[in-house]
Amino acid sequence: MSRERAKRIALAPAQENIDKIKKVVDEGNCYGAQQMYKSFGARYISGDRYLEALDIFHSGACIQLENGQVTCGVELAVLFVETLVKGKFPYDDDTLDRIRKIYKKFPRISVPQHLDLAEDDDMQGLSEALGAAKTRAEGCSSFLKAAIKWSIEFGARKSGSPEIHDMLADYIYSESPELDMAKVSYHFVRGKNPKNFASTLVNFMGKCYPGEDDLAVARAVLMYLALGNLRDANVLMDEMKKQVQFREVDFPRSELMELISYLLKTLQRDALPLFNMLRQRYKSSIDREPIFSELLDEVAEKFYGVQRRNQMPGMFGELFKMMSGD
Repeated sequence: MSRERAKRIALAPAQENIDKIKKVVDEGNCYGAQQMYKSFGARYISGDRYLEALDIFHSGACIQLENGQVTCGVELAVLFVETLVKGKFPYDDDTLDRIRKIYKKFPRISVPQHLDLAEDDDMQGLSEALGAAKTRAEGCSSFLKAAIKWSIEFGARKSGSPEIHDMLADYIYSESPELDMAKVSYHFVRGKNPKNFASTLVNFMGKCYPGEDDLAVARAVLMYLALGNLRDANVLMDEMKKQVQFREVDFPRSELMELISYLLKTLQRDALPLFNMLRQRYKSSIDREPIFSELLDEVAEKFYGVQRRNQMPGMFGELFKMMSGD
């Protein structure tokens, strides 16, 4: 009998080990359970029993996250994705559901409010809460970015699973203590829910600093357009205008917003001269954020076939990578 065959026979069904490890968790020994999840998972992988290894890692990630063990949960969640790659599992709805289940287990905990920062205890509490929030956000991002890369390699669209992009955008926005709307927008425009993105932007507009609101809206629209997605750019704007009517938020009014409004209308027809005129007329607004000019170059190429000036291979992709934090 070969050594590989012996390995496969020696391993019990995964569920037996899952039940065994859960008892260890229930006894309060999360660290000991973590070593067991990793050890058993590795054994199933070495025996080419990838499905059972997935079951081990998936169960472990969910249970550890449920128990607030974020670092452990993230480690097992990433091992789950790595096993998908090793086992060459195709991107499908069943596996997407398993990824979503892990995602939903990530804690969502508000940073303490109404603290007296003159008090040492309150200052310490705030510092600890912000550190924990950063750990959660970075951990969830690591897991979902790995899942996006797997989805690209094994059957999703070129930019990755839109559902996973939506999950990541939502978690970064709601849980990151250092909010970066460029990263949030990067993932939302690769998602499939512009109405949810609109809700996020309206929420952001209600709490951002003056002058950040129109930049965030313009960035979102231009990112959609740079991907050639005029439909969702229009859905985003229409939905935002509907939602501000029901909230105590004013839709931003600025020259930048005028540009976006005119641009959406211009791109519906063959009007390159008008497009170029808008870029000249609103140059000072475009210059408020360096990426806007790059995005408009990409829009010109997507909609009018204008070759980018001084184009470097992969420049646009590298720009988006930088914005997404990859």
